[in-house]
Amino acid sequence: MRALLCALAVLLTAVPGARAADPGVSSDEIVIGGTAPLSGPESAYAVVAQGAKAYFDYVNDKGGVFGRKITYVYLDDAYDPAQTVQQTRVLVEQEKVFAIFNVVGTEHTLATRPYLNGLGIPQLFVGSGATALVRDAAKYPWTTGYLPRFYGEGRFYGRHIAANNPKARIAVLYEDSDFGNDLISGLKAGLGGKGKIVAAQGYAVTEADVSSQIAALRASKADTLMIFALPKQTIQAFIAADKLGWRPQPYVAAVSIDPFVMNVAQYNTEGRTTEGALSIAFLKDASNTAKWGKDAGVRLYYAIMKKHNPSGDPKAVANIYGMAVAHTMVEALKGAGRNPTRKKLLAAATHLTSTNNPFLLPGIVVKTGNGDRFPLDQVQLYRFTKGVWRTSGPVVSIR
Repeated sequence: MRALLCALAVLLTAVPGARAADPGVSSDEIVIGGTAPLSGPESAYAVVAQGAKAYFDYVNDKGGVFGRKITYVYLDDAYDPAQTVQQTRVLVEQEKVFAIFNVVGTEHTLATRPYLNGLGIPQLFVGSGATALVRDAAKYPWTTGYLPRFYGEGRFYGRHIAANNPKARIAVLYEDSDFGNDLISGLKAGLGGKGKIVAAQGYAVTEADVSSQIAALRASKADTLMIFALPKQTIQAFIAADKLGWRPQPYVAAVSIDPFVMNVAQYNTEGRTTEGALSIAFLKDASNTAKWGKDAGVRLYYAIMKKHNPSGDPKAVANIYGMAVAHTMVEALKGAGRNPTRKKLLAAATHLTSTNNPFLLPGIVVKTGNGDRFPLDQVQLYRFTKGVWRTSGPVVSIR
């Protein structure tokens, strides 16, 4: 019997993938999972998962990661945190995923991180920049974000206003969540006592319309409007302001600068409220072919879309975002080595330095380490002019 056990141990050591591996890893496959709003009020973000899958398929065509193909299973949570919890359990308990990746939404991430961290399952590169990801890192070490920190984004806008319009009267439309509250906190810090927030109106994601909030903000006679909102509410805000004849200087949260969002708002207002809007960006705008059409990264993006996501809209920024975050996930998987474990993957994801992500703006580095849970902290100021987002400043850090 002892000889048999020794022989089995040698066999398990010698055969790749035959060892007692973490769930989701075999000799030829790595299974990762995530949730996205394939239906519901924020279904525009479904594209994030579709873009990521297209990039994984491209990597698989080239042999995968150390010979393993990446299988990416993403389930619909309708942008409802309760459903996110349910679907995450399905991914872990039924699909047996190696890691959770690219979850869309802050509240959705926060709702599932106790369960995932309790099991020691990596929850990586989620679609959030909430301060809670850093504040609670010691308690939830298996969770990392991907978006630039919301607090840093808000602070950047505050500093820009303080420098360019120190007497601004500021109105704020914000989602009543960690997302919106972080942006407001950062805005106040960045203003540094300059400018004045004269009105603020929150909304719940479940609200059908934000027109009443915009009407209340207009009554404040503000000359600057911060739209800290998701795409649907951003469009509504522009249209409602236009109907009221209100033309403040708008700032738009980075999560809502998709050209589709701005084009819908522009079309419905004839550009009266969208022209000159400001925001930050970290991705190349593949829809702006005049600027990026010859860029190697954008050309790769279009080639991947054509082969692996032919029914998708290549002009949707969420597609190129999905590819950018998938590229970072592949870098982390490579960092986990030829015999990956969940612990090795987490170590790789939290000690990244990548300068070669082809979908990010030139000069932006993907970096984590020393407690930094946000891989992206460099951005560029953009201005919406004549239907196109255009660069309006250098790449800067908002850490």
